Amino acid sequence: MSRAEHLVRRVPVGSIVVGGLVYLLHQDFWFWRSAQPLVFGLLPIGLFYHAAYTVASSLVLWALLRSLWPRVDEPGADAAGFADRPPAR
Repeated sequence: MSRAEHLVRRVPVGSIVVGGLVYLLHQDFWFWRSAQPLVFGLLPIGLFYHAAYTVASSLVLWALLRSLWPRVDEPGADAAGFADRPPAR
């Protein structure tokens, strides 16, 4: 089995949907034309949105890596995390 086939088999469809949703939420076209309201009386709404988005996307990516990355102690996984990979020459 090739590395690409292994990755396709390993990644559930839900994680692809979550990744796509995170990407779509990054395109915040609804705050492009307005700096109002100010959050905490200081931050423009677009800047606050991007700060919150950064924290949220970091947590989502951490959760995806935590759940999908193979452990070294899984049967058939090597130190790089790929199973059934031919040795490097």
